[in-house]
Amino acid sequence: MRHVPAVTGTSRVRMHRLRMRRDGTDWIVGRVETGEFVSFPDIGKRVIELLSDGGRIDAVAARVSAETGTAVDVADFVTALKDVGFVAEIDGRPVDDTRPHRPSLPWLRPRHVRWTLRPPVHAGLVALILCGLIAVAVRPEIIPSPSIMAWSEFGTVSLTTQLAITWALVMLHELAHLCTARAAGVPGRIALGSRLQFLVVQTDVSGVWGEEKRVRMTVYLAGMALDAAIMAAGLVALTVVTPEEGVYTALSIVVLTQIDAMSFQLLIFMRTDLYFVAQDLAGCRNLYGDGVAYGRFLIGRVFGRGGANPLAGFSRRERSAVRLYTLLLVLGTAVCLTVAVMIVLPALAAIAMPALGTLLNGGDGLALLDAATVVAVLVGVQGLWARTWWRRHGPKIRRWFASAAAVLVAPRPDR
Repeated sequence: MRHVPAVTGTSRVRMHRLRMRRDGTDWIVGRVETGEFVSFPDIGKRVIELLSDGGRIDAVAARVSAETGTAVDVADFVTALKDVGFVAEIDGRPVDDTRPHRPSLPWLRPRHVRWTLRPPVHAGLVALILCGLIAVAVRPEIIPSPSIMAWSEFGTVSLTTQLAITWALVMLHELAHLCTARAAGVPGRIALGSRLQFLVVQTDVSGVWGEEKRVRMTVYLAGMALDAAIMAAGLVALTVVTPEEGVYTALSIVVLTQIDAMSFQLLIFMRTDLYFVAQDLAGCRNLYGDGVAYGRFLIGRVFGRGGANPLAGFSRRERSAVRLYTLLLVLGTAVCLTVAVMIVLPALAAIAMPALGTLLNGGDGLALLDAATVVAVLVGVQGLWARTWWRRHGPKIRRWFASAAAVLVAPRPDR
């Protein structure tokens, strides 16, 4: 393990490349490569600037004291900066640093996708979406019936078709986030994730937090904007395509899939795209984390446990936002889990049991192939969800079991 250099009054530090922007009375400072951002007052931002200019720890402390009349323990401040990964070297010696995740599509350069941030492109998307809405207003019968999802007499064909279209559209959604973030110089990384009972694909664009609000909102809403544009194009196409044509089914599945995808984004208690929009507009920096902390605080009060209110140091606006979000978080999570138990699990069982019965009891070749494919798809999707969920929550659960085991096996004092 590499030795971490000590911080002394004569030390000089080299910072990683940091991005800064004003946020109310504070400054948001962070590394785009890691997505780690921290809020500092003016004096903290000034210390970082002086350190970045190569000033010694004691010289920086003296200058800040002279400029502001406030004594700052710059050595401790540097230690804190090191802990969040902002310090690259101390006295010419590298600091242990967690390397950023490799970005998705590293060959994609900002110059390749800078057009995604241009207003004419956004205006074109809005125009296409308006065309789709006009098409529905004039001919509401073009909205496809959900029954078209089961368009084939073979369940396997319908299921695999829907999965192929869904995954293609999901990847286009995530590419929209990735391309708009990359246009702003933010690396971005696409990966699988879990939201309660849902398997999701997510793009980490944390580095965009250092950009101006227009860019942040563009990145957050890029996926939904593309979803809406694709849905609108499908609706316009359905005004001229007849149900007898083969392409009608594919267009209908695309439209229904996009309607479902945009509906999912309304579930902001699961940190969907609209969650990040709401968090930014509310002026909060970790709405989900603050909501969880406040929810635990309220539960603790119900059971008579003390503890400081996590919202004590928040502004009135932030307190109101977190309280409202906590309500959405509790109610939304309860409803989602109830739906999973009462509807989703029985629906999956209704699909899986006949297929398992066919595999166990036998049948003709096509029936066996159909049943095997259905089971493989269901097991594959649920297995991906379980693996993703465990990768996120597994370490916490192992620690909990280890703590519980330690309590159980600990020797008890004689009475």
